[in-house]
Amino acid sequence: MMTPDQTILIVEDSPEDYEATKRALRKSGLRNTIEHCIDGDDALDFLYQRGEYSDARRPGIILLDLNMPGTDGREVLQDIKSNDELKMIPVIVLTTSNDERDIDACYKAGANSYVAKPVGLNDFLRAIQRLHDYWFEIVVIPKEEES
Repeated sequence: MMTPDQTILIVEDSPEDYEATKRALRKSGLRNTIEHCIDGDDALDFLYQRGEYSDARRPGIILLDLNMPGTDGREVLQDIKSNDELKMIPVIVLTTSNDERDIDACYKAGANSYVAKPVGLNDFLRAIQRLHDYWFEIVVIPKEEES
């Protein structure tokens, strides 16, 4: 189960989708710190604590969009899962794509879950609630080791 001191990182280029996801997580009762990266390059800087993110805490879980400008979510996922220090962070792909090739590629690259964003607001809220119930209430997520 995710503890309240663990950070959630949302990697999402759409301000509207980010706000909707954040609101839905808050509505589900989550009080964890939520960090936002607007694209893959920003996310990698955050995860590797580069530049403005030199003091960033490693997230306990990552919600990752696939289709972003520059370094896309597929590349970010591959980078995370090929790095010994990052690969234990659960990555939930949260995207509009229902393409079987994307789903297969993400699971092969090490995604922990793949959630296609529903179009309607109520369906989206239900999907986030289910995601919350499973990932934030049931699954045990490893805490970052103290350095």
